[in-house]
This record gives sequence, C-alpha cells and structure tokens, in this order.
Amino acid sequence: MIKIVYMATPDIAVKSLEKLYNSNEFEVLAVVTQPDRPKGRGNKLTPPPVKIFAIENNIPCYQTEKISKDEQLLAKLKKLNPDFFVTFAFGQILSQEVLDIPKFYTVNLHASLLPKYRGANPIQRCIYNGDKHTGITTMITVLELDAGDICETKEIEITQNMTNIELKDIICNDSPDLICSTLKKLYDKTLIPQKQSCEGVCIAKKFIKQDGLIDWNSTAESIHNQVRSMVDFPTAYTFCSGKMLKILETRLINSHNGNIAPNEVICVDKKGITVGTKDGCILITKVKPESKGVMNAFDYANGAKIKPNMKFGE
Repeated sequence: MIKIVYMATPDIAVKSLEKLYNSNEFEVLAVVTQPDRPKGRGNKLTPPPVKIFAIENNIPCYQTEKISKDEQLLAKLKKLNPDFFVTFAFGQILSQEVLDIPKFYTVNLHASLLPKYRGANPIQRCIYNGDKHTGITTMITVLELDAGDICETKEIEITQNMTNIELKDIICNDSPDLICSTLKKLYDKTLIPQKQSCEGVCIAKKFIKQDGLIDWNSTAESIHNQVRSMVDFPTAYTFCSGKMLKILETRLINSHNGNIAPNEVICVDKKGITVGTKDGCILITKVKPESKGVMNAFDYANGAKIKPNMKFGE
C-alpha cells in the first residue's frame, strides 16, 4: 500500500481524503491540520472539516499553528516513514525539513491550471477576472510558492453564471480521482513531473472586505463577475438610501446605455432590479439587505420602495 500523510484544512479537501482513506491502494497514516478556530456569531471554537473526518474514522490527527517549527510533530511524522505527504488548502508554508520527510514527494492539489493563479485564492480570482476555463493541478511542492513541477491537470469550464461556491464544489468533486491517479503513477514511476512554465505566472491574492464594493462605473460584465466570484466572502455590496445592500446574484442582459447613468435604477419587475452600468445594464436578482435575510430582488424592491431613476451607491 502507498502510505501517505494528508495535510489539509477546509471542506474542499474532505472528499479527497475520503477517497484515499477508502481505497485499498492507500494507507492514510495521519492527518495534519490547522488548530480549531472561532466561528459564527458566538465565536465558538470549531474544528476544521478534515479533523472531523479524521476523528470519525479513527485516523490520527495532529493540529499545529506552524508545522515547520513544531519539532514534536516533525519527529512523529518522521517515525511514520510515509511515501508521500499530500497537501490541499493546508494553509501553511512547508520548510525543506518537512519536504524531505516523505520517501517520494510532497504532492499538492492546487485549484487552478498552474502557473496561473498561484497563491491562496485561485477559485475566486479566475471568476473575478472573467476566465472561461480553470482547473486543478497536482504538483511537486517546493519552497517557492506553487512553483513546483507539474504532475497532472484537469480542465474545468467556467460558465457565465457560475459562482465561486459552485466552482469550489466541482473542484472538490474532481480532485479525488486526480490525486489518486498522480500518487499511483509517481509511486510506480510511470509519471515524470514536468517543469512548470515561468510564462503566465500570476498570484491569486485573497480578497478583503473592501473588494466587495461595487463601482457602478465599471462594465456590466465586470460587475457580474465581481458578484459571482465572492458570494460567500467578502460579498459584493452597494448602498441604497445610506444602507448597505449585499448583492448575491446578477444576470447579464442585452441592453444599451444611451442616456442611462451608471448606478441608476432602470426598472423593477418580477425578474429583479435593472441598474445602469458603464456600458449597459445589469439585472440584480438576489440580495441581502442590512440586518435582514437573503431575498429575491423584487421582494426587496417592493419593501424598500425602489423606483426607476433612484440611484445605488448613495
């Protein structure tokens, strides 16, 4: 059996762990993850999703703030003598000492087609930038961020209205087969990793809350991409009558700007709220008003008395 230690943290990484654990070809020796973190309104300490899976399946689970400085954990991992470390959204930088522990390699699952979108936020950034395709890459981890040799890739189409949550689900579902394939081929020495190109390198930085503010002087397409790229965080938002309004869903519509001002409400109907942009109009279909729950835009407009010629962003 191929012996691995799995290093990961969020829910996107659970299905790959599950696939490896349930396979007769792999033995998951241990899971390494981040410490429990405060979550929700009550700031209750919550374990990472991979820890929950590990505990439920009696897999030894180690939590650490910084694996490269955790001498006790490093000693335990060396004793396990794994063939591979597998990382997937682990959230920590590995030192050379860590990378040298496995017999073969540390293999990372990365949610983009490298070298594009190295870094922490590839799923949201590719949608934000309006890309039509992205994918998953398995790569050999090195000290430089996401710069190691490429093992295998899987391409994914990004449809016009796909959100970051939907793309994350696709990557979550497609990753298990890819990591299993990569590990088996590396173990059998039927796969030779290829040097990663230096052309087209870009870094996918994390969003901050301010990135969600909509600039209505942007194009309709760029606003649509902004909205669907950050449905969960930081969430696109504007202001209406001085109150914050989160925009959760939009649709592109055929329109011409004419004398319409960017941010001006054009019409309100059962489809939603049509608003002017730099080059036309965009349809808002789902919103979350300040201190209220998620609702369709038409219901919000009725309650807030949104009328044509009103302006968002004020």
